[in-house]
Amino acid sequence: MPDLSLEFGAHRRGIQFVAGVDEAGRGPLAGPVVAAAVIFPPNLTGNEPWLQFLDDSKKLSHTRRERAVEIVREHALAVGVGMVGPEEIDQMGIGHASLAAMLRAVGQLEINPGHLLLDFIHVRECVYTYETIVKGDSKSYSIAAASNVAKITRDQLMVEAEETYPGYNFAKHKGYPTKAHIECLNELGPCPIHRRSFAPVAQARMQFSGQS
Repeated sequence: MPDLSLEFGAHRRGIQFVAGVDEAGRGPLAGPVVAAAVIFPPNLTGNEPWLQFLDDSKKLSHTRRERAVEIVREHALAVGVGMVGPEEIDQMGIGHASLAAMLRAVGQLEINPGHLLLDFIHVRECVYTYETIVKGDSKSYSIAAASNVAKITRDQLMVEAEETYPGYNFAKHKGYPTKAHIECLNELGPCPIHRRSFAPVAQARMQFSGQS
C-alpha cells in the first residue's frame, strides 16, 4: 500500500507543497496520453481513513477508481490534468509525450508545487525539483491519486471517442492493442485518433491501403 513517506521527506526539507504526478495511456494504439498532478494538504498524518481508498489504479476496479477520484477531488488542495494527443505522440515519441503530459498537468495546478514525485519516467530537463520513483503509484499516496485521476480521465475520453468513431469499440478496450481492436483496425483502417507511429497501426494502414 502507498503511504506519505516521500511527501514527509520533502516536508522535512522545508517544501510545503508536493505534487504527485502520473500518466495513463503509454501502451494504447489510439487516443491521448493523459497525466494528472495532485497536491494534498501538507498537514496530513497518513492516518486519515479516506487515504485507504487510494492505491495504484491498475490494482483497482473501475468502480473503485471512480470512488478514488471522488475522494481525491474532495480532499486535494489542487488537481491538474494534462494530455498529449496522437499527432503529437507520433511527432515526439511516446516517452517524450508522456513527460510532456505530466508537465502540462503540473502546469494546470492552482498551487505552484515546490517538488514533484513522478511515477518513474526518464527526465532530462525539468524546471522543478523532482524524484522519479519506480512503481511510485504503489508507494506514494500523491502519485496513486494522480494515477487514478489520469486513468479515469483517459477512459472517459475513449468512451466519448466511441461515439465519434463507431465500429472500433473504443469504449470497451480504450485503445489498447487487444485482438478485437487489431481486427477492427485491419477491417476499417486507422481513424484520426490512432497513433500512426505505432507498428500495429502502421501495418494496418498499409494493409488497408492495399485492399482499397
